[in-house]
Amino acid sequence: MCRLSTLSANMARLSSLVAAAFVSVVSLMALQAAAEMITTDVIIIGAGASGITAAKTLADQGVTDFVMLEATDRVGGRVRNADFAGGKVELGANWVEGVNGPGPVNPVWTLAQEVNLRSFYSFFDNGTSNIYDERGFVPIEEAASTVEAADKAFEFVGELSKNLTEGNIEDISQQTGQRFFGFYPKTAIEMALDWWYYDFTTAEPPRASSLKNTVPLPTEEIFGPDHYFVADPRGYAVVFQPLLKSYLKMDGETVVDSRLKLGKVVNKIEYTDTGVVVSTADGSVYKAKAAIVTASIGVLQSNLINFSPGLPFWKMSVIYQFDMAVYTKIFLSFPSKFWPTHPGSEFMLYADESRGYYTIWQSLDKQFPDKSLIFVTVTDEQSKRVNQQSFNDTLGEVMVVLRKMFGENIPMADEIYYYDWQSDPYAKGSYSNWPIGVSTFEFKQLQAGTCRTCLFLWRTHKRTLQWLSPWRVA
Repeated sequence: MCRLSTLSANMARLSSLVAAAFVSVVSLMALQAAAEMITTDVIIIGAGASGITAAKTLADQGVTDFVMLEATDRVGGRVRNADFAGGKVELGANWVEGVNGPGPVNPVWTLAQEVNLRSFYSFFDNGTSNIYDERGFVPIEEAASTVEAADKAFEFVGELSKNLTEGNIEDISQQTGQRFFGFYPKTAIEMALDWWYYDFTTAEPPRASSLKNTVPLPTEEIFGPDHYFVADPRGYAVVFQPLLKSYLKMDGETVVDSRLKLGKVVNKIEYTDTGVVVSTADGSVYKAKAAIVTASIGVLQSNLINFSPGLPFWKMSVIYQFDMAVYTKIFLSFPSKFWPTHPGSEFMLYADESRGYYTIWQSLDKQFPDKSLIFVTVTDEQSKRVNQQSFNDTLGEVMVVLRKMFGENIPMADEIYYYDWQSDPYAKGSYSNWPIGVSTFEFKQLQAGTCRTCLFLWRTHKRTLQWLSPWRVA
């Protein structure tokens, strides 16, 4: 009996080993089938906003022998949407910012017009007229003096930033600029206004952010003061179609060009002064004269890509100095509307004793008139905290806040959704904010080639494709 049991056990183990070996062989065969070896002129790593514009720039210069390696199964990077409550919501980039100025036209707005992108003007000015706290709505006259002081402080900080730039004076933080004015946010309403003016834009608090490089927003200064919220059933990423069609083979709206490689996770880049070899997780190898790396700051700060030789200290120093901030939009669907729907009520501020705790609310009545949708934005530490808990836990917290704002009798949400950008291995965050202590010279070092001709970190999006953002995308 004992021997039979032992034999049965051994046979079972043998069967398991055979099965495991079969699976390993099948997996290896699949991996080998997916692997390829290609030689080209330029390798572009990433097919997000930066990779798409890098390829467009090459094509415009007559360089067409390139490949684009994208880790995911789609193009667009952090321009990404999801199905929610019978519609589509944008998880990343959500606004076209910098529109209707007297000078040059924002090229992203030009693309938006070309594809007839469905978007809505955001009237931010009334946000400070819709303040709530634990008691409910705060009468406008009660908050008026605090709002006026915060407005004047923000205007002062903007002018101070311009003076520092024009005088070639060393940069300071946004918070230091506030202190020059004498604005020290302490009360719940003051902290909510502080978050509204700064964190909502930079995804980090004023103490962490560069003044000269974030206030005023370069896109507003160059292209205009207006922002348009995108709510298009095709997704915001449709704005890339005209660019892709200009240099890639398309079948309708689908890319069929073999130069775009989806599902290619780059895990090693070997470079010398004469060329570069890029390897991917499926065993593919790509050789080229040069490579353009468009991965996010967050990815570059991680160990996803092994550079050989390692990137020099001056390059890694700049990469590590920039912040990959986290910006999370929490979408909620309800059986009916209970928030104000009159003109000027789209944006609402909740003032909590804990700074940044579910502060900015935006109703989506214009964008989805047949639904009852609203979302709240959190950033930085609050965002990281939310991303570590379950949807149910987050729903419980936001419902407590909403009942403080609108009363105990409001209905429970039907659905909740948000995306954890920080845990996404191909993003590692939402937005690369410009922190205090990083100069323009160091930013240019970020863009500079690591060897004379072969390896470049493409950062056009920090200057131009930032126009795609909600956070604003990096």
